[in-house]
Amino acid sequence: MASAEANTELIQVVALLGAGVVAAPVFMRLGLGSVLGYLAAGVVIGPFGLKLFTNPQAILHVAELGVVMFLFVIGLEMQPSRLWGLRREIFGLGAAQVAICGLLLTGVGMFYGLSPKVALFAAMGFVLTSTAVVAQVLNERGDTGTPEGQRMISILLLEDLAIVPLLALVALLAPGGAETSEPAWLAVLIAIAAVVALLAAGRWLLNPFFGLLAAARAREVMTAAALLVVLGSALIMQLAGLSMAMGAFVAGVMLSESTFRHQLEADIEPFRGILLGLFFIGVGMALDLSVLMTDWRFMIAGVLSYMIVKSIGIYAVARLFKAPHHEAIYRAALFSQGGEFAFVLYSAAAAAGIFTARVNAIMTTVVIISMALTPLAVIALRWLTPKREQSLDGVEAPQDLSASVLIVGFGRFGQVASQSLLARGYDVTIIDNDTEMIRSAADFGFKIYYGDGSRLDLLEASGARKARLIAVCVDSRYTATRIAEIVMDDFPQAKLMVRSFDREHALELVHNGVETQIRETFESAMRFGELALRELGVPDREASEIVEELRRRDAERFALEVAGGFGAGRDLMHGNVPKPTPFTKPKQAGRVMGEQPPADEV
Repeated sequence: MASAEANTELIQVVALLGAGVVAAPVFMRLGLGSVLGYLAAGVVIGPFGLKLFTNPQAILHVAELGVVMFLFVIGLEMQPSRLWGLRREIFGLGAAQVAICGLLLTGVGMFYGLSPKVALFAAMGFVLTSTAVVAQVLNERGDTGTPEGQRMISILLLEDLAIVPLLALVALLAPGGAETSEPAWLAVLIAIAAVVALLAAGRWLLNPFFGLLAAARAREVMTAAALLVVLGSALIMQLAGLSMAMGAFVAGVMLSESTFRHQLEADIEPFRGILLGLFFIGVGMALDLSVLMTDWRFMIAGVLSYMIVKSIGIYAVARLFKAPHHEAIYRAALFSQGGEFAFVLYSAAAAAGIFTARVNAIMTTVVIISMALTPLAVIALRWLTPKREQSLDGVEAPQDLSASVLIVGFGRFGQVASQSLLARGYDVTIIDNDTEMIRSAADFGFKIYYGDGSRLDLLEASGARKARLIAVCVDSRYTATRIAEIVMDDFPQAKLMVRSFDREHALELVHNGVETQIRETFESAMRFGELALRELGVPDREASEIVEELRRRDAERFALEVAGGFGAGRDLMHGNVPKPTPFTKPKQAGRVMGEQPPADEV
């Protein structure tokens, strides 16, 4: 008997892994994305397909840890200063989107005949977008670290927080629930205490903890410790009534400035990918096809109306917060679905007597279908946000390279910067992720290796460990900052030089510890100004002196900005607004009317 049960469990494990391994690559190959592949695999092996599984909720509970680990990895890349810089997006943009979309979708529910209370919770569950779907699509398209991606992550964080007051509202509005539920102030106090405890542990305990483990030089212990931190922080938040994903995110943020963060990210990555895939398979299993067949007309109308109205609300909020049209459209498509927190909210509403079993089943199915449709909606919008597919024919990845200088990025800036080093005879390794540029450079006598310089393993393979100088010449502000952080943490033997995008980026790099950064347009603009003076007849010597004085003033202003923030020392700049001056210089000092003049003026 025990052997038969063990065989059944093994068959289920093999079926889960096999379904994911087959479906994800096939759907990726078809250009439909891995999320849709995992969802389809779940439908096939679930209760309404091959019936290999009868309880998809059990899979979902375990696989939700994939979402938790993904938020931990995002937290590792979100330093507290950067998170503070996103406060407007989190509490302004995020709150506005939740409120406006919730109001619109409540109206949709009432239009379909739901009572105001039921319509409210149906709407708010659908408003809470799937963190798993959005995060996976952003990751596959390489948009997680972009400003647009960061704004979307900010909205997801606010939605994670919103589940707490919504669950409290369920208890408050439940029939007879207001008298028996625990006080709302106590739940809020417990949640605040949990967040403070987690912040304190991250601030004073985690770095010494990982320092001790690193001294043991046991890789598997570091991996176990990384899992302990992620799961432990998730457990603390769950016990406090908050989102597990929020706990993992906070832990990641607290470790974002740790010297171990790149190692932690590498250790977590395999578990994150597997569990996130299992989560989508579990969602596919949970799709109740019997409800879909019984109420298919209502279901189709519900899915389309909820997704369309939510998209309209998201687009309106995005434009209200001055997002460009293409970003607003992209966000509307990506956030148009419901999410995993809807299952939690709907279950709580059903248990409290607010939802009937039929409403719960219908709304849950609506959310699952919307999650399946979202990748298709994003694909339909690719012509608005095109991503160029690159052929790797004729390019070579770095492997066991060693050179005195490593240049990351070989665009217009890197090409010019490399010439001085090559002219002096230094051995230079160059990597870039633009295959067309790599092939074009080969025609001019350059050997460029293909690779993403923001990956620790690629930098290792490119010889960063042996390099005397690493020059970061990429044209992306975010990528340059990311590479600089990796180099400072993992390759301290190398001198680091970074191309900065603008003055604000230069200040950010300096605050992060970069000693040598060059603004990409500064030197050419100074030279341009000097030549302009000469063209206007200014003597060469005077033109050079003026430019040198401007360099001195700029350096002084930059130092003031490092100490006092962007914008300090602006009085050192020359403006073109005239300052009021007297028409003629007064011959004597002014005095009060009626006052006797000094003797020497009489």
